[in-house]
Amino acid sequence: MGEHLVFQLYAPLAAWGGQAVGQERPSDDHPGRSALLGLIAAALGIRRDDEDAQQALRDACRFAIKLLAPGLVLRDFHTIQVPPSARKQQHLQTRRDELREAKLGTMLSFRSYRQDALCLVAVISDDGKYGVERLERALLAPEFPLYLGRKSCPPAAPLNPEIIPAKNLKTALDSYCVAAGLAPLFSSRPRNFRPRYYWEQGMDAGIAHDYRAPRYDQPVSRRRWQFAPRDEYAWLGGES
Repeated sequence: MGEHLVFQLYAPLAAWGGQAVGQERPSDDHPGRSALLGLIAAALGIRRDDEDAQQALRDACRFAIKLLAPGLVLRDFHTIQVPPSARKQQHLQTRRDELREAKLGTMLSFRSYRQDALCLVAVISDDGKYGVERLERALLAPEFPLYLGRKSCPPAAPLNPEIIPAKNLKTALDSYCVAAGLAPLFSSRPRNFRPRYYWEQGMDAGIAHDYRAPRYDQPVSRRRWQFAPRDEYAWLGGES
């Protein structure tokens, strides 16, 4: 019997970035390890350039996810203009000054979001410094603003963190009560959709995985924005 910190994540828009290739900035249907560590680090008040604290948090926490509603995909078209002089860190006073440049350096990108997605997250931590009690307090009163993948995606419902003693991850996630106001999301799920479970290597999920896939979301350095691969396990046959 172990303690699991379980909380909910919901927003009208969320962006759980997958691997970006060229102009495409896709979004997975559930958060990766990097996104969850970033959210908890923000709640704790850990800055990105504090490498020691970031690595300590990374080593302390392991995550599992129960995807209740995958949401609909929204694909947004972006144009960004970075004049060559601005890239050389020449100070331009106003946007009008930038537009006077001979070359605007326009870059195009497509960014995907998830609309009305809902998932539960279970955190396990045996670390004395970043134990589940401290993480729970931080999520209830975060130091920095929280967002779901991008700063334009703040949570639209309280995270409602709860410490749940359970024999495995599935039991802990299934024991959590989602806020009543989020119940309508279940009726908007795709037909025959069943909750999906995702977890990290070495965790007691209480179920056998359907498949294992690599994800490149293990933070190596927040300052240099470097990530390493890890294995994610999934079970797609959950009960409604």
